[in-house]
Amino acid sequence: MNCDQVLEKLRSIADPETVRVKRERFGIVANRACGVYLKDIKALDSDLGENSDLAIMLFDSGIYEARMLCSKIFDPALLTDKLMEQWVQTFENWEICDIFCMGFFAKSSLALTKAAEWSERDEEFVKRAGFVLMACYGFADKKADNEIFRRFFPIIEREVNDDRLYVKKAVNWALRNIGKRNVDLLQESIAVAEKIVQGGSKSARWIGRNALNELTKPDVKIFDYPRAIYR
Repeated sequence: MNCDQVLEKLRSIADPETVRVKRERFGIVANRACGVYLKDIKALDSDLGENSDLAIMLFDSGIYEARMLCSKIFDPALLTDKLMEQWVQTFENWEICDIFCMGFFAKSSLALTKAAEWSERDEEFVKRAGFVLMACYGFADKKADNEIFRRFFPIIEREVNDDRLYVKKAVNWALRNIGKRNVDLLQESIAVAEKIVQGGSKSARWIGRNALNELTKPDVKIFDYPRAIYR
């Protein structure tokens, strides 16, 4: 399918009621949304396969769901600094931020650089993107050394006082996921969380306590990455 055919397909399965449900139930507000759930976008992605040229045309259409589809069919190896900066500036809610970062940006060779850079930015969903990359990088690079994740701790501690909902949730997510990578990072993440709880701000206390609630459970799931070392 070409770009016009894909857009027509999206319109044919769209439901305006979906726009309302996503807004009211999940807080997802998007300009130019036609109303297609992610599961249906993934089904379309399976039919299209990898096609980076088409992905760019879909993104440039400005249609929200077409941009979501872009993240599914663009080759992460072709991501450039310019393209990532262009796209991150358009993030308007947590859904599209997370979709781009989790299975797409996290696979780029620029992922670690952008995680650090974006964590310092003021824009809510750009900053969130930085921490979502930290939360998801461990699944993109299962062989990465622990030192890579230790570098995230000072950044997390620096930003725990940002009380914006979608920022603090991402900071918390990053801390929890680092802790679940292996037993060594688990203990280090718990220590960071305990320190954060003492930080004073309401946001810091929530981030630290929420992380501790999960990381100190007896049945917390540890992924044992890199498995050549931890299994």
